[in-house]
Amino acid sequence: MSAACTPLDSDACYLALKTRDARFDGRFFTGVTSTGIYCRPVCKVRTPRHENCSFFSLAAQAESAGFRPCLRCRPEMAPANAQAVWSTQDASAILAQQAAALLDAQTRSGEAGSGMATVAGKLGVSARHLRRIFEAQWGISPLQYLQTRRLLCAKQLLTDTALPITQVAALSGFASVRRFNAAFVQHYRLQPRALRKAGTAGLPSPTAAQGQGLVLKAGYRPPYDVDAMLAFLQQRALPGVEAVDLQARCYRRTIAIQLPAQRHTGWVLARFLPAACTVELVISESLIPALPRLVADLRQLLDLDADPAPIAAALGPRFAGLEGLRVPGTLDGLELAVRGILGQQITVTAARTLCLRLVQALGQPLATPYPDLTHLFPDAAQLAQASGDTLGALGIVKQRQAAITALARSVADGRIHLGAGSDVVQTMAALQTLPGIGPWTAGYIAMRALRWPDAFPSGDVALQSALGVRQAKSPALEAERLAQAWRPWRSYAVVRAWHALADNKAMTAAPPEPATATPRTATPQPAAPGRAKP
Repeated sequence: MSAACTPLDSDACYLALKTRDARFDGRFFTGVTSTGIYCRPVCKVRTPRHENCSFFSLAAQAESAGFRPCLRCRPEMAPANAQAVWSTQDASAILAQQAAALLDAQTRSGEAGSGMATVAGKLGVSARHLRRIFEAQWGISPLQYLQTRRLLCAKQLLTDTALPITQVAALSGFASVRRFNAAFVQHYRLQPRALRKAGTAGLPSPTAAQGQGLVLKAGYRPPYDVDAMLAFLQQRALPGVEAVDLQARCYRRTIAIQLPAQRHTGWVLARFLPAACTVELVISESLIPALPRLVADLRQLLDLDADPAPIAAALGPRFAGLEGLRVPGTLDGLELAVRGILGQQITVTAARTLCLRLVQALGQPLATPYPDLTHLFPDAAQLAQASGDTLGALGIVKQRQAAITALARSVADGRIHLGAGSDVVQTMAALQTLPGIGPWTAGYIAMRALRWPDAFPSGDVALQSALGVRQAKSPALEAERLAQAWRPWRSYAVVRAWHALADNKAMTAAPPEPATATPRTATPQPAAPGRAKP
């Protein structure tokens, strides 16, 4: 039996339920037979008796057993529970997890009518075989899984926004309002409108400027080093495109999303609420057509679905005390890749200056309620069409010009997709066929844009220094040897090694001048020749 199907320890789950331990949020759900409701471990209602509790790994399993989601703890806000499969070598488990991820992607994109046949085609297997593997792995059918994901997506939109029912149904991936209403009544035994909170749905958040933007919430498992994440983003924040407010613990930026029918532009904001292990997400109304996808992308940007416990167990005592560090993602894979190319052989500050020139020259101006958000980062088409003279005038050398142009053309043509869910091996191989992109840059893109938890740029000098292998005969091979024990979480080892090295240097160095002070999470400088810095 695969790891994901291993029966949950009822006593351990009940103990976590009694203590409302947020570290187990999303790892399991509790179905209460006396009420017919299923809850997150952090639910603040009175703890039910042990004999009335059934425990499930997935919300879809609880709903398949006849339980309805709790309206108080709201299972749709829980972190995803997909960590176990990364640690398995079971091919069937990996296939089932990939299928679940593609079904999640269908929900995010609102692909009404899509299903297992589409997923099976993308994975290169028959729908019948994939359905059998899926049911053996999860104990539910793909349709049940997809239906639950769509219903929970709809539930969040109904609860947190004032969007029309027709729009909620379409965003959640239902082909019609009639099917949406029927599924809602069948599964939750109430009409969709009953979830509306009179007088509260869609109210502006104090975080949103002038009351603009829709407000949603997303949970995460502690520990989470919020200050380190925000410091990482602040050091790399691109003026006009991004801004970080450390005091308010929020990050905001402009974003453009290309959907099949239209390109949508706007802004997003994420504000941490550490006391509740929650992030408040504010999304401009212009991005409503991409709402489910944006919520998922923001979760990946902030690495909200990471489970610190198995990661810490794999990394061992070498990185003790750094369990709260996460791997920052991105909302724009192309932007991250371009910034990585421009950052080769120069400091983070110098790379940010080049990116700023690029935005000012080619970026599209955008009106927002925030004075520090004024432009969109150039898209693939704009970068692909930029001439050498235009890029050269910005101070970008010819080698970097060729790399950016080739990358942009590959993304614009659809040959390379720089986002979560892409085939990591194929994408990294394709990236390294382009001029100016080597193993380090490809690995860094895989770590942050493709969300691969096992990326390991062994040739990075800073990483080698942090691991103490610089004096070895072959530092890269020695780093690889050490890192084998950290699979499949080597991306987290990289971030923690960089962080630890930066802290050590900060403790031994003289205090820097205020104008050049480096945040504590900064990557040590300088970078190795020919390799991009994070």
